[in-house]
Amino acid sequence: MSDAEPEHTEPTDSAVATDQPPAPQPEPARRQDWWQRHYTFTGTAVALLFLWLSLTPSLLPRGPLFQGLVSGVAGAIGYGLGVFAVWVVQFMLSRENSPHAPRWAWPALIAVGLIGQAFAIYWFHIWQDQVRDLMGVPRLQWFNYPQAATIGLIVLFAFIEIGQLVGKLVKLLVRRLNHYAPPRVSAVVVVVILVSLTIALLNGVVVRGGMSFLNSTFASVNDEMDPDNPAPTTPLRSGGPGSLVSWDTVGHQGRVFVAGGPTVEQLTKFNGTPAVEPIRAYAGKNSADGIKAAAALAARELERAGGFQRKVIAVATTTGTGWINEAEASALEYMYNGDTAIVSMQYSFLPSWLSFLVDKENARQAGQALFEAVDARLREMPEAQRPKIVVFGESLGSFGGEAPFLSPNNIIARTDGALFSGPTFNNTMWDDVTVNRDDGSPMWLPIYDEGQNIRFSARPDNLARPEKPWGYPRIVYLQHASDPIAWWNPNLLFSEPDWLREPRGSDVSPDMYWVPIVTFLQVSADMAVAVDVPDGHGHRYVRDVVNAWAAILQPPGWTPEKTDRLRGIVTDPE
Repeated sequence: MSDAEPEHTEPTDSAVATDQPPAPQPEPARRQDWWQRHYTFTGTAVALLFLWLSLTPSLLPRGPLFQGLVSGVAGAIGYGLGVFAVWVVQFMLSRENSPHAPRWAWPALIAVGLIGQAFAIYWFHIWQDQVRDLMGVPRLQWFNYPQAATIGLIVLFAFIEIGQLVGKLVKLLVRRLNHYAPPRVSAVVVVVILVSLTIALLNGVVVRGGMSFLNSTFASVNDEMDPDNPAPTTPLRSGGPGSLVSWDTVGHQGRVFVAGGPTVEQLTKFNGTPAVEPIRAYAGKNSADGIKAAAALAARELERAGGFQRKVIAVATTTGTGWINEAEASALEYMYNGDTAIVSMQYSFLPSWLSFLVDKENARQAGQALFEAVDARLREMPEAQRPKIVVFGESLGSFGGEAPFLSPNNIIARTDGALFSGPTFNNTMWDDVTVNRDDGSPMWLPIYDEGQNIRFSARPDNLARPEKPWGYPRIVYLQHASDPIAWWNPNLLFSEPDWLREPRGSDVSPDMYWVPIVTFLQVSADMAVAVDVPDGHGHRYVRDVVNAWAAILQPPGWTPEKTDRLRGIVTDPE
């Protein structure tokens, strides 16, 4: 039928597609710069912050090497914390990747970093001058600042690159494990396995092998004989005629101690009356088999030399290598015109800081065994004929020197006095007294029990603090507010110490503040240079030991004038 309506048909898909505008094509991904591909924005920002904080003042002056090390390690830790924070957020949100920083963020961070670094170096210069003036040491030269910056950058990037390699290893292992476990489980398993293997490797191979190497190395140093320091010719010194201890087993530091001290002529000249030769008894680590045997040998050697007939017996606990502060020993001998006997022993070949980490228990056992061996012989004597008995030690030696007593009441009951200089945070009795100090007294210079028996001193005039009667026996702790050995503590990582929260000592910068992690790193680095400062600061205790011994024992006929004279005579422990 010609008039019929035309047949209606639906438009095809192709027709519809033709009528619509073409779909927009996705833009090609912007290729990131090398820096953005290799480093994270958050990690870099936190690294900069930690780097700047590491330039703030610490307890002691820092040379360019240690400042560079501290800054580099602090920056690397900051970078690691920044990366870890991003990873935690990414992990919790179950995301494959975290969003990249906007294009403008990196130039802004670089600009802020350059400006911030300029300000940080400027203030570092101000703070270093301030600390160095407090200590009386020369200021840094201008070229030391770029030296510190260069070392810091090298250390920083070295640690970051190591971290990048570890990160790549973790990602590789996680991808492999994803075939058998969910991604989250894979990540946790890989991290736990790697951490466990690292700890096992360090404990089983690195630590044991390293300690074996260090022991053999320092043992060789300990055994070296100095032709300029021959065996004594007097029977009053260990290694001399009739001695129970052979000269070659006394050890390097033992030989230095036994051969040292004032002569009879020097003592006579100082005191104006005929002196007697002081007794120094010493047993080296190689002198006997074990700590208790060495302690027993040292006590017998003291008895052989006639030490129990002297006015004062001093039991000295050494540091790791067997070192004794010569100032503490010789001051005592001057005060009693030689009528003294000092007994000690060696328990390790390692330097003090290494002994503190791995031989700490040996120091405790040595201090306890030696005092008990001497005390046992002393108590066999009639009470009226017994000499005074005192104990002393510095640093790790103070830790071991406290060991026989554990509490203030015990040391008061069993000795006639004690001198402990530069104590460590692990000193049991020191910690007890410091924690339980009288209200209002600062941690760096506490008052305990109104100063009845125990007093703390950073300067000689502190011995008169508080203005209360000082009974007997007397125990003195010498500790400087700027001594990192006394204030280093793992708690510094995440807890502000009282010695920074309370009014601080005169040789501590007023601009030093606690910063989590960073302050721990700073004080740790300070420990390495603790004795590289003048006497009266850091871990240097020389002339003030004279005032301490005079106050502790108050020798017959001793005068303040003699104290001043002796301060100019006692030798530097170096």
